[in-house]
Amino acid sequence: MANTKSAVKRVRRIKKQTEVNRSRKSRYKLSLKKMKLLIESKNKKEALAFLPKLNSELMKVSKSGIIKKKNASRNVSRLTKKINLL
Repeated sequence: MANTKSAVKRVRRIKKQTEVNRSRKSRYKLSLKKMKLLIESKNKKEALAFLPKLNSELMKVSKSGIIKKKNASRNVSRLTKKINLL
């Protein structure tokens, strides 16, 4: 257990930040799953419409450090290729 006033405050702050990060990560994973479902259902029009939203979501998550920037870019690139093949 934290034994100084500042350490107690840090514990509280870390707890809040963990919740924020967890919700952001969940939101980004759900977006990826939605895009994969659109691709599997061969719905090119909706997938193209959803792509900018997904890209934005991935870049927000990578900016806050939840995933790495190259990971986000790789996901966008691979999904774009799959959409173009539809």
